[in-house]
Amino acid sequence: MPGGRLTQQERQRIALGLADGLAYAEIARRLDRPTSTVTREVMRNGGPTAYRADAAHRATERRAHRRARSAPQGTETAARPDGRDAEAVRAYEEKLADVFIQSGLPKMMARVLVCLYTTDSGSLTASELVQRLQVSPASVSKAIAFLDGQGLVRRERDERRRERYLVDDDIWYQAMMSTARSNALVVEVARQGVGVLGPGTQAATRLENVARFVDFVSESITRAAEQAREVLYTRPESSQGLGEGAVRGDRDA
Repeated sequence: MPGGRLTQQERQRIALGLADGLAYAEIARRLDRPTSTVTREVMRNGGPTAYRADAAHRATERRAHRRARSAPQGTETAARPDGRDAEAVRAYEEKLADVFIQSGLPKMMARVLVCLYTTDSGSLTASELVQRLQVSPASVSKAIAFLDGQGLVRRERDERRRERYLVDDDIWYQAMMSTARSNALVVEVARQGVGVLGPGTQAATRLENVARFVDFVSESITRAAEQAREVLYTRPESSQGLGEGAVRGDRDA
């Protein structure tokens, strides 16, 4: 599988593939490139509807030129204070962001979420996110508002009264519950359509099938989320205390 930067010819083939309605995976297969490479290339340069091969190639050259001018000569990738391999972490962060993008998150929202997940504290301020991502405060604010609305991050004030954005074990549970609430609205409105269009008609039957399917799946997801939260995130402190008491009782006996 070839490595390195995409060539102009490869970008032209990506543009042709998008015009033909091909999926990223199929375009990547034809180029013998990772799907993440094609996904990142397209999303970085306008998205599937606005991607232009020549413009993307020029933009990449400009970015490379700016990096070459700003990077100190003869230096390696800056060492991380936590001792981790900086290049390996950077590559992993890009891979995780690609996964989030393919799951439906916009690019900036995905990058912010990755920063939070790959930080040991799971918590960053707006200024820290701006510094890490090298983007404007407005971009971070917009991304946080979106992620907060989806239940994927939460906010709190630290001892210096700064607003911090966090991800923790409960975030995905809350996101699942938010999805369940959205699904419940789909079910409710779909069933309203049955009455409007007339029970027994083809359209009404179609909407009833939508409502039944979404209701069944949503109920299963909610039940699974509740069970997972209880099993994975509940600390068995009471049972540990009982066990210790039983041991002491045995010893006293």
